[in-house]
Amino acid sequence: MLLLAVLAAIWLWRRHRRALHQRQQVLLEVDRLVLRHRRDGDQAALASGLHQLLRRVARRHDALAAQQRGDAWRQTLARMPVDAATLDRLLALDLQIYRPPSSFDHAAAVIAVRQWLRLALKPEAWKRTASEHVHA
Repeated sequence: MLLLAVLAAIWLWRRHRRALHQRQQVLLEVDRLVLRHRRDGDQAALASGLHQLLRRVARRHDALAAQQRGDAWRQTLARMPVDAATLDRLLALDLQIYRPPSSFDHAAAVIAVRQWLRLALKPEAWKRTASEHVHA
């Protein structure tokens, strides 16, 4: 029994460390995008990179997240407990990619993305959808 408990503890510890490492890698990717933006000033590239990162993390919990648009994408993002202003900033990234260069509050967008990612990278933070409640 003791050996089984030790093995379970080791497995849980390794799983925790792996999840922590993955979170750190995603947040480091945000840092890399910000640094590249500081060098080249390309707002569309920053918006696109942040948006792709959101989609990639969302896809871990919802396979359809990569194809969602409009209200479906909003609902996926809203599964994290963020305020309406943060949600609006995240949704604006999608629009920013296709617009000609304009005023873009990249600092606010980065803060919103970091806030959402910190929550999204913790599986227990995801709110269940109505269909998940039915299947549970």
